[in-house]
Amino acid sequence: MKTIDNKSFGLSHTLMNATDFLNWGLPAIAYFKHEDNGGQGGWSIHAADGTVIGAAPSRDTAFAAIVQHEMEPMSVH
Repeated sequence: MKTIDNKSFGLSHTLMNATDFLNWGLPAIAYFKHEDNGGQGGWSIHAADGTVIGAAPSRDTAFAAIVQHEMEPMSVH
């Protein structure tokens, strides 16, 4: 990361490169969304980068699995 000093305001800003941005939230956030698997409804669980990391039969189960793994659940509509 690159740091920029803003002396006018006494602030220090850090710029994120593309890799840092893609990995932002990766270990802490998981997304879940409803999937229609040929008429069989279910919920897929994704890491912050979009990688599928699990599946669950219900929204509540997906939410609980994410929390159990010490991640912050985020719903995708």
